[in-house]
Amino acid sequence: MTAPAGGPGSWSENILEYFLRNNQITTEDGAEIIWYHAANHKAQMNEALKSSAHMIEADVLLPNDGSEHGQPIMAHPPETNSDNTLQEWLTQVMKSSKGIKLDFKSLAAVEPSMMLLENVKKHLKRPVWINADILPGPNGNSKVVDAKPFIDTVTSYFPDVTLSLGWTTGWHPEKVNEGYSWTMVKEMEYICNELNQPVTFPVRAALVKQSCSQLLWLLKKSNRYSLTIWTGKNDHYSTEDLLYIRDHFDKKQVFYDILEPQNHEFKQAVGIKVNL
Repeated sequence: MTAPAGGPGSWSENILEYFLRNNQITTEDGAEIIWYHAANHKAQMNEALKSSAHMIEADVLLPNDGSEHGQPIMAHPPETNSDNTLQEWLTQVMKSSKGIKLDFKSLAAVEPSMMLLENVKKHLKRPVWINADILPGPNGNSKVVDAKPFIDTVTSYFPDVTLSLGWTTGWHPEKVNEGYSWTMVKEMEYICNELNQPVTFPVRAALVKQSCSQLLWLLKKSNRYSLTIWTGKNDHYSTEDLLYIRDHFDKKQVFYDILEPQNHEFKQAVGIKVNL
């Protein structure tokens, strides 16, 4: 993957190049990147900052109680309150060298959040990813974030930031779960082939094996593309499924933001040291 304009040490730098250059990983392998998920409340944020994670993921929304003049807060629906605003979160995270991934569930929170990020732009010398689910996916029933205004708003402030663009999904233990269809990946490619910056596609681990052909096709469309494998708390999938993904995709193009204990088992199986 080519590094976009912005150069080393910038929020637009490829995360593997950034962490390799800072001697935090040993090779350009997405499995080496450690994630801390849902660092929303102050306790989780502080734990994430003390952890060995390279990238901190958190969720941003606008409180619906009209408080604080609609200042973005850190919470994941169904929660609508938090002890942490985005402003406070950024202030603390900026003191570290950790990368940032912000996840948006609604369009309303995007512009006020980009304005806050723009205020600290010159200090954002670390990778920044901006995430939203913009298309309906397998068994998906939650609301999508409207793709065009989301991408336009983000890129008007950060033209070459890494976009993390996903599908809404569901997973049901008692039935056969369809994977990502050709229609779904072609629709995503139609949106993304017009863009110039890196795009990562968050995909649900339990749905990847049955969608290998479709996702391989999608990644072959551009060296700007990657996958971020994530997992639902109650999803059933095996370490073998993760190893299957690893065997079939380019190691530079797949990141693994997965829960324990599978994360530990997977990293042991591929020979990556895990610091807990």
